[in-house]
Amino acid sequence: MAQNVEALPDGADGEATVFDGNWFSIGAGAVYSASYDGSDDYVVSPIPIVQGKIGGVRISPRAGGAALDFVNDDSDGAKISAGVAARLNRNRASQIEDPVVLSYGELDTAFEVGPSVGISLPGLLNPYDSLSFNIETLFDVAGAHDGTLVSPGVTYFTPVSRGAAISLSVSGSYVDDDYADYYYSVPAGGALPAYQADGGWDRVGVNLLTGVDLDGNLANGGLALIAMGGYSRMLGDGKRTPFTSIRGDADQWMGALGIGYTF
Repeated sequence: MAQNVEALPDGADGEATVFDGNWFSIGAGAVYSASYDGSDDYVVSPIPIVQGKIGGVRISPRAGGAALDFVNDDSDGAKISAGVAARLNRNRASQIEDPVVLSYGELDTAFEVGPSVGISLPGLLNPYDSLSFNIETLFDVAGAHDGTLVSPGVTYFTPVSRGAAISLSVSGSYVDDDYADYYYSVPAGGALPAYQADGGWDRVGVNLLTGVDLDGNLANGGLALIAMGGYSRMLGDGKRTPFTSIRGDADQWMGALGIGYTF
């Protein structure tokens, strides 16, 4: 979204916007989401909000992390992005509400890092909207699942007024055998039937994000409220594992609220 907000309209009489040079957004919020991937219990967790462009490097938020774009493509047409993404994956590492799932123990936190590439097509339905395609390939470098996940996504961004903008994203994830085995396999001898998980498509989902500037002008920065809601569906062995099929739910919901400051 960092590249998208830079295309917001100028203020009255074409004055400069906060996005013309280096800029940064920082904030905090809370997210209501499943206690683990495939759970039917929900918990509230704090989340940071970080986004911006510093020295030609764009920073975009990711769930549990961020992506850095080193291309700094400011062309008028299609814009290319390429860089690195990183995130902490705390799936089943804490906040497990289900006592049966908890009896299998908490897992280690994975630190996933890898390349991120994309292309953004501006001006589809109005001068300030865009349609972006992105794909990331992340590898665990912390020795937790030692696996790989590939996450393609499509995002449509548009302002709906001078003081508000929305972003609609559709995304999925494909995981390898190591990832699936770590999170979805069930060892024998416990309360649930044994299960051996293999890699494949893990989930697909849709998110809607809304940003509302508190002074009615997104282009001049300042305080803004952020709201996001989303739905995802577990697929493959992420859906079939007893952690989901017996103790959880393949339908996953998410909601988040936050406040940020852009300067």
